[in-house]
Amino acid sequence: MDISNRTFLVTGGASGLGGATTAALLERGAHVVVADLAGTAPAGSVFVETDVTDPDAVAHAVDVATQQPGPLSGVVNCAGIGVAEKVLGKTGPHALDLFTKVLQVNLAGTFNVIRLAAAAMSQADLGPSGERGVIVNTASAAAFDGQIGQAAYSASKGGVVAMTLPIARELARYGIRVATIAPGLFLTPMMGELPEAARESLGQQVPFPARLGDPSEYAALAIHIIENQMVNGEVIRLDGALRMAAR
Repeated sequence: MDISNRTFLVTGGASGLGGATTAALLERGAHVVVADLAGTAPAGSVFVETDVTDPDAVAHAVDVATQQPGPLSGVVNCAGIGVAEKVLGKTGPHALDLFTKVLQVNLAGTFNVIRLAAAAMSQADLGPSGERGVIVNTASAAAFDGQIGQAAYSASKGGVVAMTLPIARELARYGIRVATIAPGLFLTPMMGELPEAARESLGQQVPFPARLGDPSEYAALAIHIIENQMVNGEVIRLDGALRMAAR
């Protein structure tokens, strides 16, 4: 897909992985709608305050995207939350409402955006190659080797992994591709809050390169998925060969 003059919706697009993806799309001449809870959109993009778990809010963001100069041709789902809590902690069992909240944001929220954006993209004219759009989701290495305390987060990201192929198969008839990136340890705003020594220690766990990933590297893969029509129904780990230990 040629990115130039097409419109893309990026959830969580005001910072971190989503922010880097927004910047990369803008550099290639795309029209970008940033759907996020807070923050500011980079120059050249449109910001829409959006809770991905709210059907009306997401429908509004999609509607704004369809009103941009270029056709809505893609979605990059980066919105998400992370928590750390053991199933049996010092104060008792894992809070069920917290477990449910993580699933609601990371899994149901991603699906909510997919279903509404796909409905809009399915109405667009077919491109010369028979393609209407592409959806890029964000899972995590924790979907495959989650650590102690990551039951909720791993379950939510594992769900994103599991629904990638069936949705790609279903949307193929509309000329819409679906793929998922599963990042390892990246220097996101959440990681940035840690002391430098802690960040360096985490980076040393990565076989090569022995450092935290840069959001621009996530964005580079998202761009490649968008541009390469044969990437479909796949989950791609982006983790420097990291396999996380139990704790």
